[in-house]
Amino acid sequence: MNDGTLTLPWRLIREDDNGNRYSVGRYATQAEAEKMADRLDARGHKQLYWVECIGPNGQGATDTLN
Repeated sequence: MNDGTLTLPWRLIREDDNGNRYSVGRYATQAEAEKMADRLDARGHKQLYWVECIGPNGQGATDTLN
């Protein structure tokens, strides 16, 4: 597989004030993704960040991202 799903299975998602969701990045471990979410959250912006594991078909819990 060359899509990176197996090597970077953790995705960081950001949701803005209008409910728009964006994929911020993909990470090898949950700890890496959560560390980045904490760093971004510490900036004081009022966006919501969360981490999800991407399944074998490339989809996580969030099916529609902008």
